[in-house]
Amino acid sequence: MLEKEIERVLVEQVKRLGGRAYKWVSPGNDGVPDRIVILPGERPCFVELKTETGKLSRLQELQIGRLRKLGQDVRVLHGIQEVDAFLEECERKMGYGI
Repeated sequence: MLEKEIERVLVEQVKRLGGRAYKWVSPGNDGVPDRIVILPGERPCFVELKTETGKLSRLQELQIGRLRKLGQDVRVLHGIQEVDAFLEECERKMGYGI
């Protein structure tokens, strides 16, 4: 599955949970995660999506490290199975299922 297809699934499923998965474009800050996931009653989560075999670039590792040092929840999800597991975790936190 292509990264853009994985991203589409994430966006659609987050919407079904009543949230938003905003595309994050930060001029002058290449390497930031793909999406900021915001769910009702939860802290925002930064999500970088990769194919099952995709690898982070050095710049992505640096940006993710910066966000984590600031105490932010940053996830790197490889493939649709990890996206599904992330969504199930979100459901449990929110107290319901898709």
